[in-house]
Amino acid sequence: MRTKRTALLAALLLATTTASTHAEACTRVVYQGPEQTIITGRSMDFTIDIPANLWLFPRGMERHGEAGPNSISWTSRYGSIVASSWDIASPDGMNERGLVANLLWLTASTYPPFDPSGDTPGLTVAAWAQYALDNFATVAEAVAAFEKEEFVVVSDVIPGTDRFTTVHLALSDADGDSAILEYIEGNLVIHHDASYQVVTNDPTYEDQLAIKNYWQQIPGTIFLPGTNRASDRFVRASYYIDAIPQTSDPRTAAASVMSVVRNVSVPYGISNEDQPHISSTRWRVVSDQKNLVYYFENVLTPNTVWVDLKQVDFDADQPVGKLKLDDDEVYAGNALKYFKPTEPFRFQGL
Repeated sequence: MRTKRTALLAALLLATTTASTHAEACTRVVYQGPEQTIITGRSMDFTIDIPANLWLFPRGMERHGEAGPNSISWTSRYGSIVASSWDIASPDGMNERGLVANLLWLTASTYPPFDPSGDTPGLTVAAWAQYALDNFATVAEAVAAFEKEEFVVVSDVIPGTDRFTTVHLALSDADGDSAILEYIEGNLVIHHDASYQVVTNDPTYEDQLAIKNYWQQIPGTIFLPGTNRASDRFVRASYYIDAIPQTSDPRTAAASVMSVVRNVSVPYGISNEDQPHISSTRWRVVSDQKNLVYYFENVLTPNTVWVDLKQVDFDADQPVGKLKLDDDEVYAGNALKYFKPTEPFRFQGL
């Protein structure tokens, strides 16, 4: 027993030390309530402002991997709502079947080499989450497809910075299934299990599971780590997502999940050059996968807006819709009527 506990403690200390050198911070949680009440919440934390708009994408959209001539292409099978970053990427969203995709920073990410003239097509990392939302209804479907590795995820620096984009992809569905996809040393690693409810930006998910195993031995009612470090946020989110009320009432459940996301958020304006892994929370999302309602909260305009996807016409002949939020526009409540027909943005690529 001593050997096991020592190994877990060593893993915890290694993960904590590793996390303290990383740059960005996000947290994702999945609530598994009664009567198939499944809700995913996430925070978007970043060291610089990351303007977001909400987009409604219909079925039948022709997509391109934006990795040059040797890119994957596809036609969207499902309609979706996404929160964009700078209108060049889809880091978060939910499709009409209740599949949720979340991109979170992972400094350890190393993508496979991409040959622009090779046999394997490329997909820009900016569209990685969108590819999942467009093509799959469940986590199991997505995992089965990604395991085939029919394309290479291609990354680049964030425009206007010298920061190379390194992220992992978290998926959850309306049945409560979950998967985390990471590229470690150029190899795709998939962690797939409904018990994987919580993921933060760093360290690798294998080390995050070691953290979870260690802290399960310490009751959360006695002690919870309170810093903004990724490992501490992971512990708090893991405890609170099971401690909040178990209810099928959609209003209470969504509010409870949002409260967990707020608990693991980083206060606005917090930064520390000695701790670059601590980044201010810019916005939060709660996706009700049973009732298909997408809630969005921008910290600079602290009003929650939502869209009921059951009220959205996702037919292929419908226009793309945009709710502009990146210029401090203020909305509250059901915002569907404020979406404007807009040409879709182009994913940042090579």
